[in-house]
Amino acid sequence: MIDHDATHQLAALRAGTITPRELMAETLDRIDQANPAVNAIVALRDRDALLAEAEAAPPGPLQGLPMAVKDLADTAGIVTTYGSPAFRDHVPAADSPMVARLRRAGAVIIGKTNTPEFGLGSHSYNPVYGVTRNPYDLSRSAGGSSGGAGAALAARMVALADGSDMMGSLRNPAGWNNVFGFRPSYGLVAGGGPGDLFLAQLSTDGPMARSIRDLELLLGVQSEQDPRHPHSSGPHRPQAPDRKSRIGWLGDWGGAYATEPGVLDLCEAALRVFADLGHEVTPLAPPFPAEALWQAWTTLRSWTIAGNLEPLLRTKPDMVKPELRWEIERGLALSAADLRRASTIRSDWFRHTAGMEVQVLALPTAQLFAFDADWHWPRQIAGVAMDSYHRWMEVVVPASLTGLPALSVPAGFGPSGTPIGLQLVGHRGRDAAVLNLGREYEAATDWITRQPAIRLP
Repeated sequence: MIDHDATHQLAALRAGTITPRELMAETLDRIDQANPAVNAIVALRDRDALLAEAEAAPPGPLQGLPMAVKDLADTAGIVTTYGSPAFRDHVPAADSPMVARLRRAGAVIIGKTNTPEFGLGSHSYNPVYGVTRNPYDLSRSAGGSSGGAGAALAARMVALADGSDMMGSLRNPAGWNNVFGFRPSYGLVAGGGPGDLFLAQLSTDGPMARSIRDLELLLGVQSEQDPRHPHSSGPHRPQAPDRKSRIGWLGDWGGAYATEPGVLDLCEAALRVFADLGHEVTPLAPPFPAEALWQAWTTLRSWTIAGNLEPLLRTKPDMVKPELRWEIERGLALSAADLRRASTIRSDWFRHTAGMEVQVLALPTAQLFAFDADWHWPRQIAGVAMDSYHRWMEVVVPASLTGLPALSVPAGFGPSGTPIGLQLVGHRGRDAAVLNLGREYEAATDWITRQPAIRLP
């Protein structure tokens, strides 16, 4: 049962084919088998407690389904470290709004999924739990920051996973783990909790899964309308496909994004599937200066991170990794004029995307295949030096900067045997149309059935 998607597992629970206790036992057995090598699940709760909780799960669309929550989300009674040694023993008193929705829907929270320190960087390693490894090649990264979620899905340790995406954190690990990841339009999944609700609009929660129907299942729960959030636009409602789409292929943005050989070839092969399905695929020239998008993005990102984490640098500087220190110090040095300039570029890019005649933009989910798990980040791609710890992730910025919906679909496997993904970026609020496109692609391909060698019978 554990090898099936969440929709199948839930149907079996409702039909009585399997009991919640049996599904939980099978899930924990698989974790015992696969997780020592992969290190995707952390803070795993007591087995007996989970078996009992599964039997008592409240009614709802996820009733009895085991789930591990990304370790950036507060979970009441479960250690939540954010990947930081400063929070090694932190046990929140309350759930984040997103976790509360999962519990109300009947999900059983078994533990957490690993993430880089405070979600910074697309490689899931930290001083608390160590490195999450790619199930398709244990010497390689599983991506991030939802790398634990992606690897757990690929290794069939869970059937459904939450994640969050600021700079590709739902898309990059989905691509590198041969699963689906969806960054919703900003506001569809309302954040919440204490602190600012207006200024920082770069990150959003979203679903990861092994089928599009599972993405929509979890998105329906995550996108519960929240009157306490000023941008809440949920809930998500699936829609019937209305017409064929025009897809604009941007590739490496006219050479602006250094890309490892083989990545674009696999993405172009995936796009031919859409063409065969009757969609129009059109290569596009770069629609906006890549460097302007990068400058706007890094300004807003550093400013946001500095605002959130400057107190940690001030009070516990020895517990802040160099990349985070750099982000905070850079953010603190920004002026009001810098922010205004970045926001204007962001606005110009949004207006441009809104006026484009294509319904979807297509880009790789990453500029290279999964790199060595012992690296902190790749220092060069195709001979081009990366000038920061996140420059190699630049390909995800166009969607992130303006809060556009972006779906990662599996695009195949590179020469080393590790997967890559294709991201489909839609117009703001057109989440259902993007997911419908993914559903067509899923039905026409079989990448998702290719399981990693780490899987044990």
